[in-house]
Amino acid sequence: MTTSDPSAVWPQTLVGAGVLLTGLALAFGAISISSEAGYGGVGPNFLPWVVSIGLTVCGAWIVWEARSGGFRELDAPPGADQAYWPGFVWVSAGLLLNAALITTIGFILSCTLCYLLAVQGLRRAGGQAGVNAPRTWVTDFVVGLLISAPVFWMFTKFLAINLPGLTSTGWI
Repeated sequence: MTTSDPSAVWPQTLVGAGVLLTGLALAFGAISISSEAGYGGVGPNFLPWVVSIGLTVCGAWIVWEARSGGFRELDAPPGADQAYWPGFVWVSAGLLLNAALITTIGFILSCTLCYLLAVQGLRRAGGQAGVNAPRTWVTDFVVGLLISAPVFWMFTKFLAINLPGLTSTGWI
């Protein structure tokens, strides 16, 4: 496809305008941050300015691309014509249960549960076979543990940031 669908120009323009406005809002916020140089020779406002300039440039570029004929070489969007609501429910349940249970069962188990349910929703949305097989559930649970445990340990042991744990030892 060499040119974009004309009906997509306005949504593309709105996305670009959103990115542009986000960059400008960050720049407005960066004005209030002190520029006094810190330990590394740059002030605390350096990174907010870099991000805001990057977003502003990208947003302006997206708006220009959209208004000058739409995004070029844009492939047709993959997926179904309609949303897969059961998958949305699985992912939402994972996020909500994570928020509800993180202080009860700890960071590692709540994030593992979130991963497990979200992956189940994505697998079902993708039409994968064997989503109800016990092996799939166990694999997703183990992968969730292998992701959440190192994150927990990195934050609690190396960065000294307190996250809710299952025990008072700080390892689970």
